[in-house]
Amino acid sequence: MADVLYTGPIPAERGGELAMGGGRSETSALSGTGGGRGMTTQNSQRPNACCFCWCCCCSCSWNEEERRKRRRRWKKISQDNKMEPINCEACTRPSVEEIRLWSQSFDKLMKNPAGRNVFREFLRTEYSEENMLFWLACEDLKQEANRNAVEEKARSIYEDYISILSPKEVSLDARVREVINRKMQEPTPHTFEDAQLQIYTLMHRDSYPRFLSSNIYKSLIHGGSRTSSES
Repeated sequence: MADVLYTGPIPAERGGELAMGGGRSETSALSGTGGGRGMTTQNSQRPNACCFCWCCCCSCSWNEEERRKRRRRWKKISQDNKMEPINCEACTRPSVEEIRLWSQSFDKLMKNPAGRNVFREFLRTEYSEENMLFWLACEDLKQEANRNAVEEKARSIYEDYISILSPKEVSLDARVREVINRKMQEPTPHTFEDAQLQIYTLMHRDSYPRFLSSNIYKSLIHGGSRTSSES
């Protein structure tokens, strides 16, 4: 018997769109088997299929780029309208030595609560804060022992960061998405391990080098050094 993919609830505001699209469900969207892939028009300069196929395959590069633009527009509008303060992790004020250690390795940065807070602030300026939020949510899930709580948190993570209908969707390849869809049938604290590793690697390779060159990090280094010399 074929595996049943977890689809999660479909937001009400998108329900009408799905109905107009020929009754396509998120199941077909997640599995990439929907009929929208073949939709084209003669007058369009670019096939409409990519806009509506909602497939998870990496080969659909135009679709992935369009989704990124859509997420960035949504985040830019929300942040321009209301810049909400970050709900930081509880931590002590980092020493100058700790701040310098963050530049030695990404692991040292991510193992330090203060470092994660600062890095998250930087990610927010690049409209990719969801990567850190997803990573933190996965860490929280790993600490959960109650089965019902695990299931609830797993579904919340899926809807917030994995669902292609979410504006906070993180970038994952098709293989990892397929693994998640199978594991969501019986969620465990380690359901998102592969996805968490992929996002961790993405932040390390893509965002971390820019963070070290950013004004946010440089101001911490200079501010810490100045405070140390004054004392």
